[in-house]
Amino acid sequence: MTQAPPRAAGRERRVHPAWWAAGATFLALLGAAGFRSTPGVLVEPLHSEFGWPIGAVSFALAVNLALFGVTAPFAAALMERFGVRRVVSCALLLVAAGSGTTVFMTAVWQLVLLWGVVVGLGTGSMALALVATVVNRWFVARRGLVSGILTAATATGQLVFLPLVAAVVESGGWRPAALVTAGAALAVVPVVLLFLRDRPADAGVLPYGGTAADVVAPQRSGAARLAVRALAEASGSRTFWLLVGGFFICGATTAGLVQSHFVPAAHDHGMPATTAASLLALVGIFDLVGTVLSGWLTDRIDPRYLLGAYYALRGVSLFALPPLFGTDLNASMLAFVVFYGLDWVATVPPTMALARAAFGARSAVVFGWIFASHQIGAAFAALVAGLVRDALGSYDAAWYGGAVLCLVAAGLSLAIRRAPAPVTAAP
Repeated sequence: MTQAPPRAAGRERRVHPAWWAAGATFLALLGAAGFRSTPGVLVEPLHSEFGWPIGAVSFALAVNLALFGVTAPFAAALMERFGVRRVVSCALLLVAAGSGTTVFMTAVWQLVLLWGVVVGLGTGSMALALVATVVNRWFVARRGLVSGILTAATATGQLVFLPLVAAVVESGGWRPAALVTAGAALAVVPVVLLFLRDRPADAGVLPYGGTAADVVAPQRSGAARLAVRALAEASGSRTFWLLVGGFFICGATTAGLVQSHFVPAAHDHGMPATTAASLLALVGIFDLVGTVLSGWLTDRIDPRYLLGAYYALRGVSLFALPPLFGTDLNASMLAFVVFYGLDWVATVPPTMALARAAFGARSAVVFGWIFASHQIGAAFAALVAGLVRDALGSYDAAWYGGAVLCLVAAGLSLAIRRAPAPVTAAP
């Protein structure tokens, strides 16, 4: 007997399984965002309890940040080789193990190993490469919208969870915060195992809005070899380097500059740290709206023009930021928070769309490398902005430098050729 072919979303199915897969992915990404929020609020408590230098604790966070980006392309390749459900479940277990066992640590090298390496590998396996993989496999229609929603889970969760984790640390110490993180990771595992199928064929359906021609066979080669080969092939494409350059600047001007240095910059001008942290959380709330809207627009407007507009507007907002700092919260600063929040990671859906158009079946792995450049840019800007503050006594030059970089990113985006041909064929 022959197996029945996958069927499209018909009347017998009220909800296409693609939406269940997207929902499980959303929860995994939301959880990963919470896990990424936790280390930053542990710096001062660990310094106070153990007497570890701030630089040593920060090194563990830097390792976490770097692995969060570098792991992405290899995680995407592992998803091709072993399946999304297995990789995400193992990633959640890694986060739970790394976070939960920190309550027993007594030396700083253990912090680097657990929060830096173990949690970094786990969260990196649930980075934006997961979004690209799920969207490419499960959706043909509404790809931009779904990528916007899933991206919002990553960025918004990280910013919104920050004050919540800080409240747990303040009320009960850093150990309850670490255990809460471990418990949250374990709680998501059953959801992933139950609702996140690897491919539409596993549920007996075609991709949402797609036909049999849109089904891509799995690539069974070694994961590391697949990731390196995808990089080697993509590196010969002009589009790849333009996207890498733009995403490097995206990471530099969001996670590296604003997320890392907005609170201390506000404190320099007399604003309470709690107020500044609340403003940063408010950025995350408006990011949810902006990223979903960006996904909707990506389905309708040339992604190059969207990217150019997003980067240019971000540059304008950074130019306007330095005079807005003060001891009191004012309407102009609130306007900046709203505007910058709408633009925070609105760049992700059009970047994914351009990568998908250029690199075809391997676009998820290639996007993993593009995302790695985002995290490298974040680390670069976080370091440079701190050096600027130490040297000049003010962050102003860092804000203006970030604004100039955004204008460069706008130019790189508009330089991408229209509708590039895929450089890799479907296997």
